[in-house]
Amino acid sequence: MNRVSQNLMRSWIGLGSRFLPFADAATPDLPLSRLLRLSLFQVSVGMSLVLLIGTLNRVMIVELGVPASLVGIMLSLPLIFAPFRAVIGFRSDTHRSELGWKRVPFIYKGTMLQFGGLSIMPFALLVLSGGGQAASAPAWIGQVGAALSFLLVGIGLHTTQTVGLALATDLAPVESQPKVVGLMYVMLLFGTITSALLFGILLADFSPARLVQVIQGAAVATIVLNAVALWKMEARGRSTATVRRQPTFQESWDSYVSGGQAMRRLLTVGLGTMAFSMEDVLLEPYGGQILHLTVGDTTKLTAALAIGGLCGFGLASRILSRGFDPFRMAGNGVLIGIPAFLAVIAAAPFSSAPLFAVGTFLIGFGAGLFGHGTLTATMNLAPQHQTGLALGAWGAVQASAAGAAIALGGILRDLVASAAPQNALGAAAGYMSVYTLEIVMLIATLLTMAHLVRPGAVGLSSDRSAGPSSMRPDGGNVRTPSQWKKP
Repeated sequence: MNRVSQNLMRSWIGLGSRFLPFADAATPDLPLSRLLRLSLFQVSVGMSLVLLIGTLNRVMIVELGVPASLVGIMLSLPLIFAPFRAVIGFRSDTHRSELGWKRVPFIYKGTMLQFGGLSIMPFALLVLSGGGQAASAPAWIGQVGAALSFLLVGIGLHTTQTVGLALATDLAPVESQPKVVGLMYVMLLFGTITSALLFGILLADFSPARLVQVIQGAAVATIVLNAVALWKMEARGRSTATVRRQPTFQESWDSYVSGGQAMRRLLTVGLGTMAFSMEDVLLEPYGGQILHLTVGDTTKLTAALAIGGLCGFGLASRILSRGFDPFRMAGNGVLIGIPAFLAVIAAAPFSSAPLFAVGTFLIGFGAGLFGHGTLTATMNLAPQHQTGLALGAWGAVQASAAGAAIALGGILRDLVASAAPQNALGAAAGYMSVYTLEIVMLIATLLTMAHLVRPGAVGLSSDRSAGPSSMRPDGGNVRTPSQWKKP
């Protein structure tokens, strides 16, 4: 490498360390370059999510004429597996492999499941639409094929993401683990943004053949990205022998939910996630059917949603690192979400695409603040030796709530639209009813969260033992950035 290249590389790393959220999680043993390479598995997950909730729902509803209720159910299938995320993380903790790996086998299994689902998905969708020669085939063939492909992708991405985050936590020092997990989620948003923009360009001139090429290209990219991410990442030959009896999953789970307000925290995560996710299956069809946007334009809205989430995540990381109350941060995200949905609703009567875009960006921004706040609180409040289980529970509740919300949003839209007048206003009423329900759920989230935000608290009560770095020489606790300040 010549001197100019070396200077450019140092400048790039310096900019990344300064402006990339959680880039300060890098250590001499785990440099930023290795962290970013590991995070490529999150890019592949983000790419699959864009296809599922960003591009395919618009194509299936508008171009292929599939009912929105069936689309909502199909898109919720990948999240059926979400409740098992905590079990997957627990199993990867105790996995015994003759090759000496604990995490890698699970990630590769998840990668192959993603690849298989994406490989058969475009053909299943074409049969489901009933176009061409598929019109003579029984309807159940397309339905079963599409359901199988969506379910395979769901199982694969949940397995890959859960165990990948656990591997990142293994590699990071204890004091850097929350920041490393945060960096992984920032890269998930980066993958979502990049994939949405790329898919928008590739599908600008939509055709069934182009759809097949795009989805199968995503399948190949998933294999490549995850292989690069895992190359020489986990050390082999680590001992799997245990000094003491390991608790069962049920014992670990009972211990986790019995401490503090764990169930209330999980309820807050579920309500807020449903409120921010119910529109996922409807934003692009809303833009296409009501505001008459093209496939490329509506796919770019997914990028706007992800950019908003990235901005929210970055701002939250900067503020939370100074000791801000994580639940108060999550509450701020909910407060931003309410006017965001009002803007999306107002876009229809005003026929304003810019207002719709602003509302979409603010939805992502509010969701980013909410997600980062609840994630940070989950990490800080996790009992000792149960960080992985807590992270899996957070992800399981979040993904399950999102799946239920997606299905409910599609069904509610169809029910209201069928009962409304058969005109432009009636078509918009189906979407607006969903957005209004989301506002109501955001208010319910604030009420639930009120008991978690304690204005009189001066610190964070946690079951975790304080490490040597958090103790003064005289034995007193030193307040760290991960602890709360008095509001």
